[in-house]
Amino acid sequence: MKIQFYIFCFLNFYLTAVYGQKLPPAVPRILISTDIGGTDPDDNQSLAHLLMYSDKFEIEGLVSSPSYGNGSKQEILRMIGLYEKDLPKLQKHQQGFAQPEYLRSISKQGYHGNVSFIGCSKATEGSDWIIKCAKKKTTLPLWVLCWGGLEDLAQALHDSPDIQNKIRVYWIGGPNKKWSANSYAYIASNFPNLWFIENNSSYYGLFSHSDEPDSVRISDYYNKFIQDKSYLGRDFKNYYNGEVKMGDTPSLLYMMDGNPEDPTRESWGGSFEKINYSPRIVLNRTTTIKDSIAFCSIMEFRFSGPKIKAAKESIQFSMEVPYGSTTQKWPGYYIGNGIFAIRYIPKKAEILNYKFSSSIEEINGRTGIIAVYNIWPGIKSRDDYPLGSNWFTDKQDKDLYFGKIQGGKTVSKWREEILLDWAERWSWLNE
Repeated sequence: MKIQFYIFCFLNFYLTAVYGQKLPPAVPRILISTDIGGTDPDDNQSLAHLLMYSDKFEIEGLVSSPSYGNGSKQEILRMIGLYEKDLPKLQKHQQGFAQPEYLRSISKQGYHGNVSFIGCSKATEGSDWIIKCAKKKTTLPLWVLCWGGLEDLAQALHDSPDIQNKIRVYWIGGPNKKWSANSYAYIASNFPNLWFIENNSSYYGLFSHSDEPDSVRISDYYNKFIQDKSYLGRDFKNYYNGEVKMGDTPSLLYMMDGNPEDPTRESWGGSFEKINYSPRIVLNRTTTIKDSIAFCSIMEFRFSGPKIKAAKESIQFSMEVPYGSTTQKWPGYYIGNGIFAIRYIPKKAEILNYKFSSSIEEINGRTGIIAVYNIWPGIKSRDDYPLGSNWFTDKQDKDLYFGKIQGGKTVSKWREEILLDWAERWSWLNE
């Protein structure tokens, strides 16, 4: 085992010498917004990674923002408890790790669930904390790394619009964009000049097979490097049986490698390009197979119906979409004056079938189909949200596709280097 580890350490040294990971110009201030404990346990893996690298960051907030599922601050606190037990081993090799009591003090509860059509709701402990951190007197921006929904970020911007010039956002979108369609639309339409990296697909390059986004590559990494000799290591086995997914970790990797103010550079966390519009189509009808849209684009349906006596923003219908062997139901809202509206964002290329259900006769039973194609942001339309000069996303260069994954090679090329670097820290915990 020791010989094998030394070989990997040598390879790690060689790779670093060849590729030259560069330190950021200053220790970055970061705030994590996570849906940990919700639908996808990869956030637990990413939080373990963050804690084991906490000496690399000035961590200012850990906000529970579960747009879907049962995520809560308690899960963040549980992970901190595991880290606390392992901390003495880490400190034998490196100083500067975040103290557990401090991490507990900056852990905050955000919004539960996704917000209605308007895109924001009410202040939370999490959204207020984003504002407080953003307004600190410092020359360094606050990097808000979003691992789940955007509800708390949208609320913070709504309550204190002046923070948009004090923050930088790196969002792992993709499936998270489905859950946060309304808060995303609120930000894109009201804060187009926000500094924003929208990673909808590149992050898959860290863990997926090239032909199957959201899959997890099978390896022996857990047995070789993670093992069960630490509290974090034993816990890691509970997620994907120890296989590495960590879909949100590219946001951290981006902050560890080079100047984060330049998203077009090569980095462990991906390389991105500017876009000046966010794709959106507004429809007063259901679509046919002749209609098409880019993945991760907003489909916004607005149907005319009766002027009912119902609260504005109340749920009055649903959009049913096949998901594997099940069906997902997405809420549609009454926005007043006889108009009913819903936003839906497809996360991948597919032929998408859908159906609307409602007690409203004019809506109930409508069905549709649309072709979703595999390049983002795709063809412009008159309904798009115009964006400013600081919005970045996955590179469209065909040579950078990792199979079906747009921009995937900008991350997948670093996979071995990333995992070897992490292996060294696991060795500290395995002593």
